[in-house]
Amino acid sequence: MKACEAYAIFTLLILTCCNGEIMSGDRTTIHSLDKIPASLWEALAQKRVFFGHQSVGDNIIQGMNELMDEHNVLRINIERTKRLACFEKGVFAHFSIGKNENPAAKIQDFEQILRSGIGEKADIAFFKFCFVDIASGTDIQKVFSDYARTMGSLKTAYPRVIFVHVTVPLLRKEKSSPKAWLRKLLGKADGFFANEHNVQRNEYNQLIMKKYAGKEPIFDLAGVESTYPDGTRQTFAEGGKTYYSLVPEYTEDGGHLNELGRKRVAEQFLIFLARIQ
Repeated sequence: MKACEAYAIFTLLILTCCNGEIMSGDRTTIHSLDKIPASLWEALAQKRVFFGHQSVGDNIIQGMNELMDEHNVLRINIERTKRLACFEKGVFAHFSIGKNENPAAKIQDFEQILRSGIGEKADIAFFKFCFVDIASGTDIQKVFSDYARTMGSLKTAYPRVIFVHVTVPLLRKEKSSPKAWLRKLLGKADGFFANEHNVQRNEYNQLIMKKYAGKEPIFDLAGVESTYPDGTRQTFAEGGKTYYSLVPEYTEDGGHLNELGRKRVAEQFLIFLARIQ
């Protein structure tokens, strides 16, 4: 099986297919660590991975460490570093990049880190935006254009590296209230949890899917965040369309991941990485 075919199959398994315009579907497949052969975990432990992120990324790393405490088969060397010396052997290196609410800074920082030497050493490299990077007023076409151009340039410069694309994490959906109703009536999207912000995140994630699905690996973080343990999806309606939002049970503050949420995401994240060959 070709690598791109494997990526396509995994993408179809981890998320419900979308038609490119309306986010639809109410169930997806959840995978278990116990179903992954030990040989894949051993191979992952030997890979040199770089992951750029901010706070939700920290949640995922914490979840990975918690899962390693519970599963002896997981022996991944997780280090918070971007030092080149750490890439002489298997490592899952992660580091904070850019500034929140400034997606351009994160794109630029990730590129600078790769071009500083890590691009010559890494087997897998990627970064993720935070939910605060994409909001109702964000020009997602420009952000995505900058992102795609940079990732394409890096792929050309470092053809041996597998570059992973990650969907933008979500917030819980807006709670119904007279104030929220009035905001909608007035056509305003103020308020941190206004659904309009999650709409933009969903739409940006569709751009990721449209360009890369079936061609390059995508970890659908938003898909996992919006999926209950039984496989059903957390959704909301806006403008006659259905979109996804963060499962409320996965968070305490509405955006960052609690123990249940971070372990759920970390499990799917590790399985995804183990299947990249």
